[in-house]
Amino acid sequence: MNKGSFLMNQEAYGRKLVDMRQIEKSVQYLIGSGMDPRIENNPYLGFIYTSFEERATFISHGNTTGMTKEYGDLKLAQVCGLIASDEKRHETAYSKIVKKLFEVDPDRTVVTFADMMRKKISMPSHLMYDGQDNNLFDNYSTVVGVDCQVSKIKKEVKN
Repeated sequence: MNKGSFLMNQEAYGRKLVDMRQIEKSVQYLIGSGMDPRIENNPYLGFIYTSFEERATFISHGNTTGMTKEYGDLKLAQVCGLIASDEKRHETAYSKIVKKLFEVDPDRTVVTFADMMRKKISMPSHLMYDGQDNNLFDNYSTVVGVDCQVSKIKKEVKN
């Protein structure tokens, strides 16, 4: 569990904001489903994938921050904001690495980038399941405004 997940878990548990038993059940389903980011032990693919994944996570937590403020939960908004700022730092670091790869090894980086775009980037939790909703991640993504399709990710890269 990373620092952001731990912080969110403690906040939700301590304030009884969600059914923690159901959250833990969903986490176990996700662990059981596994994850394949399609990076094939290739560090270039790993850095490219992670730079996009961190961007999407930043957007997700940032949008959740705004939503919690709208609903008047300033404490939860603060927690989400802290997590979003961590994700932004991660995105910045991985993006700098990818930028450097383009500088020092442009041919391989372009080929690898194209390969990653063809494979499509899926978020680690795209297989999230709660025992009932087969589209849990898609539904969540829609609510918080994170669409992880390649076209949306490409738009983010241009900006």
